[in-house]
Amino acid sequence: MYISEIPKNKEGEITVKGWVTNSRSSKGIEFIVLRDGTGYLQCILDINNIGENNYNQAKKLTQESSIELTGTIVENEKQAEGFELQVYRLNVISISEDYPITNKAHGVEFLADNRHLWLRSKRQWAIMRVRNNIIFAIHNFFQKEGFVQADAPIFTANAAEGTSTLFETNYYDSPAYLTQSGQLYGEAMAMALSKIYTFGPTFRAEKSKTRRHLSEFWMIEPEMAFYNNDMNMDLIEKFLQAVIKEVIEKSKKEFEVLERDTTLFEKIIKNDFPRITYNEAVDILKGEKDVNGKNSIKTLENDLQELISKIENIKADITERENVLATQSMKKGKRNFLKNKVDKLKNELKGLEDSAQHIPQWIESAKNFKYGNDLGGSDETVLTRLFELPIMVYNWPHEVKAFYMKRDIDSPELAKGVDLLAPEGYGEVVGGGERETNKELLIEKINEHKLPMEAFEWYLDLRRFGSVPHAGFGLGLERLVAWMCKIKHIRETIPFPRYYGRVTP
Repeated sequence: MYISEIPKNKEGEITVKGWVTNSRSSKGIEFIVLRDGTGYLQCILDINNIGENNYNQAKKLTQESSIELTGTIVENEKQAEGFELQVYRLNVISISEDYPITNKAHGVEFLADNRHLWLRSKRQWAIMRVRNNIIFAIHNFFQKEGFVQADAPIFTANAAEGTSTLFETNYYDSPAYLTQSGQLYGEAMAMALSKIYTFGPTFRAEKSKTRRHLSEFWMIEPEMAFYNNDMNMDLIEKFLQAVIKEVIEKSKKEFEVLERDTTLFEKIIKNDFPRITYNEAVDILKGEKDVNGKNSIKTLENDLQELISKIENIKADITERENVLATQSMKKGKRNFLKNKVDKLKNELKGLEDSAQHIPQWIESAKNFKYGNDLGGSDETVLTRLFELPIMVYNWPHEVKAFYMKRDIDSPELAKGVDLLAPEGYGEVVGGGERETNKELLIEKINEHKLPMEAFEWYLDLRRFGSVPHAGFGLGLERLVAWMCKIKHIRETIPFPRYYGRVTP
C-alpha cells in the first residue's frame, strides 16, 4: 500500500515499501520515518513485536536504505499524519551506502552536483508535487474553457524574440535553433482551431545565473483568434485565479512542509488584479504618483528601517541562544533543538541582510528610472510592493516589446503588450499582448530587429490569408512554481535545472 492511501485503509494488516529518511533508537524500540514518494510515515519497530533478529537488522539501517514493513496502523495525534505504523515484520531490500546529503547545511554547488539525490529531500518532494498540481490545474483550466492543446516544434529556423539568445544546432547540415517560444506557431494554429495553448520546453542562451533565469524551462502559451488585449487581460486574470485556487486546495500538505503561508493566495482569487499603463507604472516607480496613499520611495525607506530593526533583534536572539549552548549543560534533544533554532535564525538573518543591502540600490534605481526602458527585477518588486496583488502593466513603448506586438492606432509609439507582475518580489510571470495584423508594419518591425525576412514568409501568410485580431500570452511554469512555493532561486522548481554553467547531472 502507498502511504497516501493509508487514511482510507486503516483497518487490518498493511505492507508498505519505501526508503528510510530518518531513524532513532530508544530502549528496545527503533523509530523509523519511511518515505515512499507519496508521503511520510513514522514506523515503530519494537523488539517485542518484531523479534531480536529483525530488531538487530533495524538498528543497522542507514539513511536511504530500502525496506518493506508489515504491521497495523494506530492513531497518534502527535504525528503530522495523525497515525503511525506498529511493525511486526521487516524485510530489508537494500542497505544504502553512506548517503552524501545529511541534515547538516550543504553548499549550493554540492546540492546541484547531487541533484539526482537532492530530489529525495522532503522540501524538494513538496516542490515537485506542487509543480505537478500546477501543471494539472493549467490543463484543467484550458480544457474546460474549450482550448485545444497544440504542440509547437522545438527546432525552428527563426527567432521569436532576440537572436542573441538562441541555441544553434546542426540540423542535417543546416543551422536550426532550439525554440525560444511556441507563440508564432501558436498564432498559426489559432487561425485553424480558434483557441489553442502550447505547453512545452523552451530555451534561452542567456549567460546569466540570476535567481530568475534558466536556460531550459517550460512555457504555457495560449493564443486566441478574435481577441483584443483587454480580452487577453481578462483571460490572464481568470486563468491565474483558477489555477491558484485549485493548487492551494490540492497542495495543503506540501505547503505545510514548505511553511508557505497561503493567505495571499486566498486574497488573489477573490479580487480583481490592478491594471496600470506603462506610463502610470513609471510615475509610481519614481515616486511621482501615490497608490492608495502609499509612495514608492517612502515605502522603501520605511521597509529599510523595519529590516534594520529586525536584523538587530535576530542578532540579539542568536547571541543569547549561543551563550546558553556554550555555558549550560543540557540533554542532547534540547541541545539539538537549540542548534537547529540558531541555524534557522542565521538563515533568516542572511535573507534580511541581503534585502537590507538591496533596498538602497532599489531606491536609487527607481528615482533614476528612464522612460522607455524595460522594467528590471527591482522595479517590478517596488511596484508590486505597493499593490500587494498581481498587477498588469500594459501599453508599453513598442521599442522594448517583441516585433510581433500590435501598435496602438491612437498612440503609435505604444504597443498593446501586457506583463503580469507577481507580488513578494517575484516579478514578471506572464507576458503577452495583442498581435500585429498590419502586414506592412510587421515587415517594418522584422527589418528593424534585423531578422531574416525569408524565415518569416510563412508568418506573414497569416496576415495575407484571412487575418483577424488575435492575442495571447506566455506563462513561465518555473516562475509560477517559485512564487507559489516562495522559493528564492528558480533552480529548485524543475527536477534537473539547466542554466549557465550547469548541464549535469
